[in-house]
Amino acid sequence: MNGFLCVLKPPGMTSSDVVVRVRRKLGGREKVGHAGTLDPEASGVLPLMIGKAARLFDYMVDKEKTYVAELVPGYSTDTQDVHGQITAGSGEALTREALERVLPRFIGEIGQIPPMFSALKRDGQKLCDLARQGIALDVEPRPTQVYAIDVLHGQEGRFLIRVRCGRGTYIRTLCHDIGEAAGCHACMGMLLRTQTGSFTLDEAHTIEEIDAAEDMTPLLTAMDRPLAHLPALTVAPEAERFVRNGNELRRRQFSGEAAQGESARVYLNGRFAGIGRIRGEGLCFDAMLLE
Repeated sequence: MNGFLCVLKPPGMTSSDVVVRVRRKLGGREKVGHAGTLDPEASGVLPLMIGKAARLFDYMVDKEKTYVAELVPGYSTDTQDVHGQITAGSGEALTREALERVLPRFIGEIGQIPPMFSALKRDGQKLCDLARQGIALDVEPRPTQVYAIDVLHGQEGRFLIRVRCGRGTYIRTLCHDIGEAAGCHACMGMLLRTQTGSFTLDEAHTIEEIDAAEDMTPLLTAMDRPLAHLPALTVAPEAERFVRNGNELRRRQFSGEAAQGESARVYLNGRFAGIGRIRGEGLCFDAMLLE
């Protein structure tokens, strides 16, 4: 069983919990990994790699993600979300007009200081583990890209915002920083990831659906679906034995165009055969996926 499984992760489960649950469902027979973690209290799209799909992680594009988040003004917390300890603020109010006035500052390439309560590592230790020990470190700002922030709804001083951003963006840090810019402090409430790369909320399967499935195969996404950004090359049928032996192919044995050294999807007899790249006049495989 090979492919991607788009899971609707519920709040209260870690991404690793979901991996373990699916691996157990498959009887431990298949390799399972996640293609982009979510915080335990967050929910939404969590792509899993099943079987040989795990070999494709480095070729996936997940640079663009979309979130719906609750921005809660009035307080800052040590975790930058509502689950942490209050560190500043006294319930200051924030109007929609004031919020929308500061949002343009956070569009484009911005610098974020990752929160101590995160899975980033320093000298092999997760920052969140150090934070729980009461250890605070200076964390360098990291560049990230925010493409758009839209205010979807505002009620009783809380706001739902939609954020379209690049990988590595901390939405709770964004909420915190927006609050600081607006002069009222803020933290993040609920967080829902609605899209990561080519995977969307519409195609995500709940844990209950996965548990109830007698056959997981219909729930899987084909291995080449998240790789549509890569050029495609087609191998001549008579070259099949060379592909299976891992031999480099000559130019007459395949068709299609790709830049030198660029990763490409390779097809044989209409089947996705793996990832290759042009080297000189030949084609060599980096990941061969045929049985």
